[in-house]
Amino acid sequence: MTDFHSPGATNESAMDQALNWLIELENADDQQRARFQDWLAADPTHGEAFAKAEALWNSQTVLDAAVSLAAPKKPSLLRRVRPHWVSLATAAALLLGLFNFSNLPLRLKADHLTVAGERQRLTLGDGSKVLLNTRSAFSSELNNHQRIARLYEGEAFFEVPTTKGLPLEIDAGPVRMSASSTSFALRYLDGVAQIQVERGAVNVQATQGDSQVSLGAGDSLRVGPEGFGNRAKIDQNKDLAWVQGRLIFDNCPLSEVLAELRRYYPGWIVNTNARLDQVAVTGNYRLDNPLDAVRSLAQITSARLHELPALVILN
Repeated sequence: MTDFHSPGATNESAMDQALNWLIELENADDQQRARFQDWLAADPTHGEAFAKAEALWNSQTVLDAAVSLAAPKKPSLLRRVRPHWVSLATAAALLLGLFNFSNLPLRLKADHLTVAGERQRLTLGDGSKVLLNTRSAFSSELNNHQRIARLYEGEAFFEVPTTKGLPLEIDAGPVRMSASSTSFALRYLDGVAQIQVERGAVNVQATQGDSQVSLGAGDSLRVGPEGFGNRAKIDQNKDLAWVQGRLIFDNCPLSEVLAELRRYYPGWIVNTNARLDQVAVTGNYRLDNPLDAVRSLAQITSARLHELPALVILN
């Protein structure tokens, strides 16, 4: 899982972080401004993302939309919300649409795409079944000469039957896997691939260099730009809960829980109270309703919650 303020993130994550900082800096204290400077210095892409987000934020399109949204159509609602949250919500909704254009190269090469909160069930030509999770991009090419599937981004669960001939090859960033008669989850986010084997075995090879390993049932492995991590054991009830439509957290920092929930919410979930980041969370939530999960988290952490179009704010 990726923390909302983590360095070295992808461009899309940097945009999410930039929007978060735009909101935090509205009423920032000295400590928040110092954290913002640390974030800018952590990665050159952070400054680029913030400049782009700030330009869009201050554009006439966003200003006009904010004025329109602020019109008192529902006075009872507006009285309960501080005025500046209204323009922030409008900006969030518009920026969400504008930033999505950055996914155009991905859209051109993927056969299947899922948006936030969406899942797709696919059956490949060899009988393999694929459950494509939220915010994922996937393609496959199966013929007499090759059986290749590619996860460009996101997460998928594969059920590969026993077949004669070539095994199914799966590419995801730094790894290529060879699979037959197995089921496993594959996650590829922010340049890191994670494989979690439920049944059977999967052969994993680094796309750079000659490192390779065979994973068996219950094994988990992270592979990033720096190479293979240590083999670990999975808790199938928790780690693969998303396959059954659940998200289970066991004593996880709130920052990590929110980072995961953001993948399922079609907008932004923002925490403006840094003191909440390390609060330990244990819970079992439906992944098809991330907003209910955020409401529950607000309640158990005694945080205030603001819900607006495309924007949910904890503070």
